[in-house]
Amino acid sequence: MMQTMMNVLVAGAVAAGGTGVDVRADMERIVAGDGATAALARVSDATGTWSGAVGARDVERGGRPSPKGHFRIGSVTKTFVATVVLQLVDEGELALDDPIEQYLPGLVPGGSGITVRELLNHESHLYDYMSEPGYSTNRWRGDARFRSYQPRELLKVAFAKRLPDDGKWHYSNTNYVVLGLLVEKLTGRPYGEEVERRVLRPLGLRHTVVPGDRPGLPSPHAKGYEPLSGGLVDATRMNPSLDWAAGEMISTAADLETFMAALLGGKLTSRESLRAMRTTVKTEAGFDYGLGLQAYRLPCGTVWGHSGELIGYQTYAFRSDSGKSLTLSINPSTRNPTTAEVMGIAVKVFCG
Repeated sequence: MMQTMMNVLVAGAVAAGGTGVDVRADMERIVAGDGATAALARVSDATGTWSGAVGARDVERGGRPSPKGHFRIGSVTKTFVATVVLQLVDEGELALDDPIEQYLPGLVPGGSGITVRELLNHESHLYDYMSEPGYSTNRWRGDARFRSYQPRELLKVAFAKRLPDDGKWHYSNTNYVVLGLLVEKLTGRPYGEEVERRVLRPLGLRHTVVPGDRPGLPSPHAKGYEPLSGGLVDATRMNPSLDWAAGEMISTAADLETFMAALLGGKLTSRESLRAMRTTVKTEAGFDYGLGLQAYRLPCGTVWGHSGELIGYQTYAFRSDSGKSLTLSINPSTRNPTTAEVMGIAVKVFCG
């Protein structure tokens, strides 16, 4: 167990880059208020780029986190997977309104009535396996965090239950496990290899990885923690296969900025596919949801991207149509940062 060391946490602010909006003070307030042990951000606009990090790389040993640090991106992985699926649509390998049964026969209960589009935008109404005790990587799992899982094992858990027929939108990690298997069926290669071949290598994203069963993060990185029994436990190392195509990836702020700029700039899919990705449904979750993209309505307009969470790490990767971008990684402390704290930073960047 470890206790937070506030005298260390607020001391380590570092900055680099050009003249984008400086959000260091906003991150320092989150750290000082026990919302994080560390945080890093990268902001780019027409005037340049600002990047910085605050807090402690390790709450026991201290050390400053790096603005170039690696972090677990959680559900931002879904945007990479959705991009690959839309590329396959562009290549004529499938259509968005095809039933998943057509490509993965017998896999999904009721699959003849669930389309690829409904998997991408979470309208499939499939039960989220992460709702089951012990199956969420957002919670402490002790030694079980090093266990390896197979995708069909996760689907077996998901398909054992059904959601109530309430007509509501339900976010479900199960959808993207199915989509990962769809990519593998259509390409004959592991979904992670397709992400690397189609997105990471063409964009030069050398600091973004699909880790598989590997429990560690590349260096540098700030450690991730989970509050437990009044203190903090080191949750940095874990086997992310429990997330698989729904949230296993690791990246950096610079790489995520490059990815979102390329995707939303029309460099990774056809114009028609990008338009489909940006066609959203209402969610009542604080954002609208497209095909692997979240739309956040700010006072000054809409920003696009995705958020992600995996124990010890929270990620936000946003971009506006005007070209402004914010990538934010937070290592939560004894509490999670509030929506007001995070969206306050977004409003400052995009509307200030």
